[in-house]
Amino acid sequence: MEKVIPFLMFQDGKAEEAMNWYTSLIEDSEITSIVRYGANQSGDEGTVMQATFTLKGQEFMCIDSNVKHQFTFTPSISIYAVCSTEEEIDALYEKLIEDRQALMPLGNYGFSRKFGWINDRYGVSWQLNLI
Repeated sequence: MEKVIPFLMFQDGKAEEAMNWYTSLIEDSEITSIVRYGANQSGDEGTVMQATFTLKGQEFMCIDSNVKHQFTFTPSISIYAVCSTEEEIDALYEKLIEDRQALMPLGNYGFSRKFGWINDRYGVSWQLNLI
Protein backbone atom coordinates (compact mmCIF):
# COMPACT_ATOMS: atom_id res chain seq x y z
CA MET A 1 0.00 0.00 0.00
CA GLU A 2 1.37 3.38 -0.96
CA LYS A 3 -0.90 5.72 1.05
CA VAL A 4 -4.38 6.35 2.39
CA ILE A 5 -6.25 9.48 1.24
CA PRO A 6 -9.62 10.83 2.44
CA PHE A 7 -12.06 10.95 -0.50
CA LEU A 8 -14.99 13.38 -0.75
CA MET A 9 -17.86 12.82 -3.20
CA PHE A 10 -19.84 15.95 -3.99
CA GLN A 11 -23.18 16.14 -5.75
CA ASP A 12 -24.57 18.96 -7.90
CA GLY A 13 -21.17 19.97 -9.28
CA LYS A 14 -19.85 21.49 -6.03
CA ALA A 15 -16.41 19.80 -5.78
CA GLU A 16 -14.35 22.61 -7.29
CA GLU A 17 -16.25 25.29 -5.38
CA ALA A 18 -15.69 23.37 -2.12
CA MET A 19 -11.97 22.83 -2.83
CA ASN A 20 -11.51 26.54 -3.56
CA TRP A 21 -13.29 27.47 -0.35
CA TYR A 22 -11.43 24.97 1.84
CA THR A 23 -8.02 25.96 0.50
CA SER A 24 -8.85 29.65 1.05
CA LEU A 25 -9.75 29.00 4.70
CA ILE A 26 -6.62 27.13 5.76
CA GLU A 27 -3.03 28.34 5.34
CA ASP A 28 -0.56 26.13 3.48
CA SER A 29 -3.33 24.53 1.42
CA GLU A 30 -3.72 24.17 -2.34
CA ILE A 31 -5.50 22.43 -5.17
CA THR A 32 -2.90 20.10 -6.69
CA SER A 33 -4.77 18.61 -9.66
CA ILE A 34 -8.12 18.70 -11.43
CA VAL A 35 -9.33 16.43 -14.21
CA ARG A 36 -12.68 17.52 -15.65
CA TYR A 37 -15.33 15.67 -17.57
CA GLY A 38 -15.24 16.51 -21.26
CA ALA A 39 -17.94 16.51 -23.89
CA ASN A 40 -19.68 13.16 -24.35
CA GLN A 41 -18.26 11.68 -21.13
CA SER A 42 -20.33 10.20 -18.31
CA GLY A 43 -20.35 13.38 -16.17
CA ASP A 44 -21.51 16.92 -16.88
CA GLU A 45 -18.93 18.65 -19.04
CA GLY A 46 -16.53 20.78 -16.98
CA THR A 47 -17.34 19.18 -13.62
CA VAL A 48 -14.69 17.40 -11.58
CA MET A 49 -13.96 13.84 -12.66
CA GLN A 50 -11.15 13.61 -10.11
CA ALA A 51 -9.20 16.20 -8.15
CA THR A 52 -6.70 16.39 -5.33
CA PHE A 53 -6.05 19.14 -2.85
CA THR A 54 -4.17 19.58 0.40
CA LEU A 55 -5.17 21.17 3.68
CA LYS A 56 -2.10 21.89 5.84
CA GLY A 57 -0.26 19.11 4.02
CA GLN A 58 -3.04 16.51 4.34
CA GLU A 59 -4.01 15.24 0.89
CA PHE A 60 -7.66 14.80 -0.10
CA MET A 61 -9.30 13.53 -3.27
CA CYS A 62 -12.72 14.55 -4.51
CA ILE A 63 -15.15 14.15 -7.38
CA ASP A 64 -18.45 15.47 -8.63
CA SER A 65 -20.60 12.37 -8.71
CA ASN A 66 -22.27 11.84 -12.05
CA VAL A 67 -24.76 9.54 -10.32
CA LYS A 68 -27.43 10.95 -8.00
CA HIS A 69 -27.22 8.95 -4.78
CA GLN A 70 -29.72 8.72 -1.94
CA PHE A 71 -26.95 9.64 0.52
CA THR A 72 -24.49 12.43 1.17
CA PHE A 73 -21.92 13.24 3.83
CA THR A 74 -22.49 12.16 7.43
CA PRO A 75 -21.03 13.55 10.67
CA SER A 76 -19.74 10.11 11.61
CA ILE A 77 -16.71 10.95 9.42
CA SER A 78 -15.25 14.42 9.81
CA ILE A 79 -12.24 16.59 9.12
CA TYR A 80 -10.48 17.10 12.44
CA ALA A 81 -8.55 20.38 12.62
CA VAL A 82 -6.15 21.09 15.47
CA CYS A 83 -5.88 24.85 16.02
CA SER A 84 -2.96 26.53 17.80
CA THR A 85 -4.62 29.76 18.94
CA GLU A 86 -7.99 30.92 20.11
CA GLU A 87 -8.08 33.45 17.26
CA GLU A 88 -7.47 30.66 14.74
CA ILE A 89 -10.24 28.38 16.03
CA ASP A 90 -12.71 31.28 16.35
CA ALA A 91 -12.03 32.51 12.79
CA LEU A 92 -12.25 29.03 11.22
CA TYR A 93 -15.41 28.21 13.16
CA GLU A 94 -17.11 31.45 12.05
CA LYS A 95 -16.30 30.79 8.39
CA LEU A 96 -17.43 27.16 8.47
CA ILE A 97 -20.63 27.80 10.43
CA GLU A 98 -22.06 30.35 7.92
CA ASP A 99 -25.81 29.72 7.74
CA ARG A 100 -25.35 26.30 9.34
CA GLN A 101 -26.14 24.73 12.67
CA ALA A 102 -23.46 23.49 15.02
CA LEU A 103 -23.46 19.87 16.10
CA MET A 104 -21.49 21.08 19.13
CA PRO A 105 -21.05 24.87 19.47
CA LEU A 106 -17.60 26.15 20.42
CA GLY A 107 -17.09 25.50 24.09
CA ASN A 108 -15.24 23.74 26.86
CA TYR A 109 -16.46 20.15 26.96
CA GLY A 110 -13.98 18.87 29.52
CA PHE A 111 -11.89 16.93 27.01
CA SER A 112 -10.81 20.20 25.38
CA ARG A 113 -10.69 23.80 26.58
CA LYS A 114 -12.28 24.85 23.27
CA PHE A 115 -13.93 22.51 20.77
CA GLY A 116 -16.59 22.84 18.06
CA TRP A 117 -18.24 20.44 15.63
CA ILE A 118 -20.21 21.59 12.60
CA ASN A 119 -21.45 20.59 9.18
CA ASP A 120 -20.34 23.11 6.56
CA ARG A 121 -22.31 24.46 3.59
CA TYR A 122 -21.45 21.33 1.57
CA GLY A 123 -22.48 18.91 4.31
CA VAL A 124 -18.89 18.01 5.26
CA SER A 125 -18.41 17.61 9.01
CA TRP A 126 -15.56 19.44 10.79
CA GLN A 127 -14.31 19.03 14.34
CA LEU A 128 -12.20 21.96 15.54
CA ASN A 129 -10.00 21.56 18.60
CA LEU A 130 -7.81 24.10 20.36
CA ILE A 131 -4.59 22.59 21.71
